[in-house]
Amino acid sequence: MPVGGGSASGSVSGDDPSGGGSAPGGGAQPDSSTPQAPPKVEPPEDVTPRAYTAIAPPEEMRAMWISFLEWKETDFSTEETLRAAFGQMLDNCAGLGLNTAIVAVRPFGDAYYPSAYYPWSDLLTGTQGADPGYDPLAVMIEEAHARGLRLEAWINPYRVKDTKNGPETLSANNPAVVNPGWVRDVDGNLWYDPGLPEVREQIVNGVLEIVQGYDVDGIHFDDYFYPEFTAAQKEAGTDIAFDEASYTQYGGGMGLGEWRRQNVSQMVQAVYAAVKAANPTASFGISVQGNNDNNYNTMHCDVRQWLAWDGYIDYIMPQLYWGFDYLTASGRDTYAFKRIAAEWAFYPRADSVRLYAGLGAYRIGVGDGGSNDQAEWFTGHNLADMVTALRSEPGFSGFALFRYEFLYWNDDPLAAQETAALAGRLAG
Repeated sequence: MPVGGGSASGSVSGDDPSGGGSAPGGGAQPDSSTPQAPPKVEPPEDVTPRAYTAIAPPEEMRAMWISFLEWKETDFSTEETLRAAFGQMLDNCAGLGLNTAIVAVRPFGDAYYPSAYYPWSDLLTGTQGADPGYDPLAVMIEEAHARGLRLEAWINPYRVKDTKNGPETLSANNPAVVNPGWVRDVDGNLWYDPGLPEVREQIVNGVLEIVQGYDVDGIHFDDYFYPEFTAAQKEAGTDIAFDEASYTQYGGGMGLGEWRRQNVSQMVQAVYAAVKAANPTASFGISVQGNNDNNYNTMHCDVRQWLAWDGYIDYIMPQLYWGFDYLTASGRDTYAFKRIAAEWAFYPRADSVRLYAGLGAYRIGVGDGGSNDQAEWFTGHNLADMVTALRSEPGFSGFALFRYEFLYWNDDPLAAQETAALAGRLAG
């Protein structure tokens, strides 16, 4: 997702919407129609299941992302102020006809609940690690369920800090401070190294405490996995140096790209197993970039593997943030909405895995950066038209809107027109 809430999979104009290119040891994705069966991953031992039956995924997922950027504008000073602010968000979501809120609870290796593994978020009090005096996640779940809405807890597993969106100072009890060997610095941006078993265990433990401790209906990851290195960083060797030590220790002769993809897939499998052990009725899904070559070579996510076999995810949600008329600089329509949606629907997919689409509300009144005329983003009904198109595309079972601010904290009259058109389409 863009603007700090995740990568804009369609935000780059020109012939390479991925914005990243190939990473060392990357290369083309395998051409086989069905990826190889994965090794079985056992769930953690001694997990006491949560006595909560999650609200089942509806026939059509209709979700809204509420990111840390919304939290930056939210008053967390007391439980009452949060209930009022978040309740208004949920009322708008329910009024639109949505059924799921995807809510940020760990955007930067932190927590919006009392955690045994991560510090309190700085956005709650202004200081990372400071206790706000109540449990925001418990409040969010209570308010969502009171309105009949599902709530999925949104986690960024590897991101610790970025220079643009903070946090400015890490708390003394932050695991990135306590365990500096887990962390990699990319020009001031801090990431946990996906190649370290200790990092994977930390991520799994953080997921377990949410699913065991709260009535969440799902766990949601977005597309922050390995960093997207710039051309300048690659030229400087930053991409190689990022995990050189862990690759030397654990690479086992594998190519770097293959090893990185294995690291991410092992983490995804471990999280899935943990979620199902803690609550078999809860969902685990991931929103990846719409450009799957970029997922494979830059983010190091073997999404086709996750789709094809049980044991990774319950759903995939590619970010299809391009318009119907999107064209690259050379006039190709590779990423035009219907074409890229059909590509995703074509991938082999296990019966247990659902396919949803992320839709870019942030494009309203702005455009998608294509070389084509951008008029469709100024009609006031483009998102509604996308929902209609998805309903006609075999394989898709719903969508999520990125993100709340662009529909409800947007002074552009087009935002109100889009929400009205969506409400009408969803009511029909």
